[in-house]
Amino acid sequence: MNELMRLSPSSNRMDRFELMRNAIVAAFIAFMLTAGPAAAPTRAAQLLGGEEGSPVVKVDPGGASANSQVLSLGLNKSAVVELPVDASDVLIANPEIADAIVRSARRTYLLGMEVGETNAFFFDAAGRQVLNLEIRVERDIDSLLGMLGRHLPDARISVEPINDNLMLTGVVPNAAASSKAREIAARFVGDDEKVLNMLSIDGKEQVMLKVTIAEMQRTLIKQLGIDLSSISSIGDLALRLQTNNAFSVQGRALGGLTSAPTSVRPSTAGGTVFPQSSGISFNDSAGSYVDGALRALERNGLLRTLAEPTLTAITGESANFLVGGEFPVPSDRDNSGNVRIEFKPFGVGLSFTPVVLSEGRISLKISTEVSELSSEGSFVVQGGTVTNSDGTTSQLSGITIPALRVRRAETAVELPSGGSLALAGLLQESTRQNIDGVPGAKDIPILGSLFRSRDYLNAETELVVIVTPYLVDPKHESDFVLPTDEHVPASDLETILLGRLNGTKSAGKKDLKEQLQGPVGFIME
Repeated sequence: MNELMRLSPSSNRMDRFELMRNAIVAAFIAFMLTAGPAAAPTRAAQLLGGEEGSPVVKVDPGGASANSQVLSLGLNKSAVVELPVDASDVLIANPEIADAIVRSARRTYLLGMEVGETNAFFFDAAGRQVLNLEIRVERDIDSLLGMLGRHLPDARISVEPINDNLMLTGVVPNAAASSKAREIAARFVGDDEKVLNMLSIDGKEQVMLKVTIAEMQRTLIKQLGIDLSSISSIGDLALRLQTNNAFSVQGRALGGLTSAPTSVRPSTAGGTVFPQSSGISFNDSAGSYVDGALRALERNGLLRTLAEPTLTAITGESANFLVGGEFPVPSDRDNSGNVRIEFKPFGVGLSFTPVVLSEGRISLKISTEVSELSSEGSFVVQGGTVTNSDGTTSQLSGITIPALRVRRAETAVELPSGGSLALAGLLQESTRQNIDGVPGAKDIPILGSLFRSRDYLNAETELVVIVTPYLVDPKHESDFVLPTDEHVPASDLETILLGRLNGTKSAGKKDLKEQLQGPVGFIME
């Protein structure tokens, strides 16, 4: 005892450490002996990729023949097979789809490895078949249904696995919910191509799109100058010089010197106005002459275009609208040499695809166009003689293919119902000016005006395209007002004596519940 008391303090601390370590080890061993049996199944289930409550396949021991059952196994999940007799052999047709781990002679764990179908056979020691198990491994959609229910509480969605694909069925409130459900399912599968969206929209919204295309164009044309033409003879040598307007009112520079006839009438401005011209000629006995013509023109033009097409479509569907016509365009020739004709559309056209999003917002893919026939840029096909397949010849006349003047806009936007947006706009101004004259003489002060001509063209264009979508509901026929409701044909007496095209409205015609104040429409008397 005295020797123990004489131990150093460091030795005393080491003894206490040894006692503490031994106590911890003893407590751990006692804990493992009490908690080990209960914790072992849970740990085994985690190692096997399964969970507590995995499906259990039990075989009826009273069956005279081999027991056949079908097992639906979730991907990366497990199931337990319990046999009434000892099994000595287990056969899996495709271990890549499902695998088996034999824990005892009567208990086997099955693991879902890949999506697909296979089967398993269990044999006893005598080689008799104990169980034939048809296994279908598919994705466990319970977690996906939980996510869809949390993020889309107003939707009624069902998920059906098809091999490694998923099919979504049910009803959603709008197109945005359908798109969101598809995106969640695509993230769950890992591939957007493996999701088949068969969702229906509850009470599909209808979208009416109103498009306004307004254009103003102003042109100013001025021409002032003198055209000269002369022929002079020096001995046997004849000299000819002619200058004329080198800038047409159509806006195309034609060049300087020309061999056009002496009396030249310029092209029309729009087909209706001719420049005023007058001239004077001088001739001598030798055949020489000088011919001069004065040109003067000033023209102001104004063009106004207003088109307001309206079209209605169900959300997610496309709609097309065209008011105008079609013009023929030669495409090719047949075996007989006849020209084949194709027709190209022109006029006021509208095409759009609406998608109603959440909170009343509308996504639009729009293509709108206003086109009209124009002689500017037209193509002339010269006629001629062609040889047919039978050796005969055919005489073809020339044709003129008109061009199109087009205002087109195509884009995708997002708007609230009743909101307007300027989809496209254009401000354009072009100025062209040309001075043509006799070199040297046209630069003489004051007198040089007699030897030159000036042409000026100015064009200003302003264009805007405005779109307005509306969420609309069907109405009764009596709620609509037609352009023909107020039209009454004029009688012969009213047409002859009063020059009227429309008659007076009959007193018996029913009045509208709501009337617009002021003049309405485009045709009024």
